Amino acid sequence: RRLNDIAFSGDGEPTTEKRFAEVAKVAAELLRRRSLTSVQLVLITDAACLHHERVIRGLDIMHGANGVIWAKLDAGTQDLYEQVNRTMVPFSRVLANLAATARSYRLIVQSLFFSSHGLPPTTDQIAAYVDRLLEIEAEGTIEEVHVYTVARQPAEPWCTPLTDAQVDGIVDAVQARTHAPVRGFYGPAEP
Repeated sequence: RRLNDIAFSGDGEPTTEKRFAEVAKVAAELLRRRSLTSVQLVLITDAACLHHERVIRGLDIMHGANGVIWAKLDAGTQDLYEQVNRTMVPFSRVLANLAATARSYRLIVQSLFFSSHGLPPTTDQIAAYVDRLLEIEAEGTIEEVHVYTVARQPAEPWCTPLTDAQVDGIVDAVQARTHAPVRGFYGPAEP
């Protein structure tokens, strides 16, 4: 057995926890006391609350303990963002948060792509997504981009996995225009 990381995640957004900074401090102190310097603190987030002062305090603590933020970016346009994320948080806020995070902290961007009603993302949607990544890179560093698709049955029957070739096409589009390393993660085995 090995301990790779301590991740803040779950069935809700971890940064909405009012004691996020205190929890990050406890985890960082535990790693320090146990001399577990190779173990990372990982925040898996939708990036909606990264601008809140109490969250920034937690990010600073994580950063001091070799922490990394895995932040979601599932769209390149406002319309697609609203369809995919179903949130009241403006897309512009998420993009600003990602840019600020890239300036100050270790950032991995995680992006979910899927077929909607049998249709994969369009070339224009993928290009807009890559444009957003470039805007973030103009502000700071994206350590890595993770492109993935649906791995288990979602609540919406119209949302289905991309093929491996479609995921590879998105990975190629990101690699062609950005500086960040890109990894593809695939859905269920194809028939």
